[in-house]
Amino acid sequence: MYKYLSLVRYYNLIFVVFVQIMIRQTVLMPVLQKYGFEIAPFDLATWLLILATVLIAAGGYVLNDYFDVKIDAINQPEKQIVNKTVSKSVAMRLYQVLTGAGVVSGLASAHFSQSYTLAFIYVVVPGLLWFYSASYKRQFLTGNLAVSFVAALTVLVMAINEVKLLENEYGDLLYQTPLPSELYAWTAGFALFSFLLTLIREIIKDIEDIEGDREMECRTIPIVWGIKKAKIVIYSLIIITLAALFALNHFYIYFEGSLTFRYMLFGVALPLVVLAIMIFSAHERQSLHQASTLAKYIMMTGVLYGFVFYYLMAKTYQFSLFGLFMIDAGNQIR
Repeated sequence: MYKYLSLVRYYNLIFVVFVQIMIRQTVLMPVLQKYGFEIAPFDLATWLLILATVLIAAGGYVLNDYFDVKIDAINQPEKQIVNKTVSKSVAMRLYQVLTGAGVVSGLASAHFSQSYTLAFIYVVVPGLLWFYSASYKRQFLTGNLAVSFVAALTVLVMAINEVKLLENEYGDLLYQTPLPSELYAWTAGFALFSFLLTLIREIIKDIEDIEGDREMECRTIPIVWGIKKAKIVIYSLIIITLAALFALNHFYIYFEGSLTFRYMLFGVALPLVVLAIMIFSAHERQSLHQASTLAKYIMMTGVLYGFVFYYLMAKTYQFSLFGLFMIDAGNQIR
């Protein structure tokens, strides 16, 4: 059983569920509360959307290992599952079941929310993941951008779903308020962060896996441009991420006090600087793997800003935090 859990990267799937639930409860819900809406329970459409995301992601991981049998035999033979403990035929059937169930769940979610956009996403994304595993990941930059785009969509679909549900209830009146644009704006910030951190991590993994990728004639950034230039790309992305964070904090995040700045500084910016230093000094697979792991944790701390956002929204607009308690201007919970 454990081999199948490892094959679908169960720890990543748990993180996906956590991120989607957290985005809804700590980013979307406080914006709704700001406009006088109460915290709504999870509806069937939302649960089906989360289930669809998890199933399609799980299928994508299986498919990736299916196509990477020869590469994994070189890069990480001790961790290889497909063609060792799980046959390729079983892996393909598992991919088909997971992805098929994911598409059905996604279409069911789109049906209940009456969203053609979600239906389109949950039909197209499995195809994108197929081409990524079969071809794109071996092409210059294309695979990196594809998987980063899917990571951003994982966040954005929560806002698409919520706005559509509100539209079903309130019709065109909804668009006479700034609520939809505000929901999309805040969610897009988290989606952009997920995109950039995923892209950084993907390039780190390309450097880590350069031996097996070169053997299979892949055209990743470190193979085409060399490791030094690939590292420069990572430094550039880190600088872009830092600039975007502090620009958003200065121009768009309007909360009183310095809590957001301090969180971004110590929770995201300084770890990104540490990551850049690690990349600079990394020359072996183990050190590159550590850098990749740090990038994953930075992504988590960035997403966890949602709790800070909820706290600041509750304090600023004087509504209950998770429907349990109030926060007054003196920062006291009551």
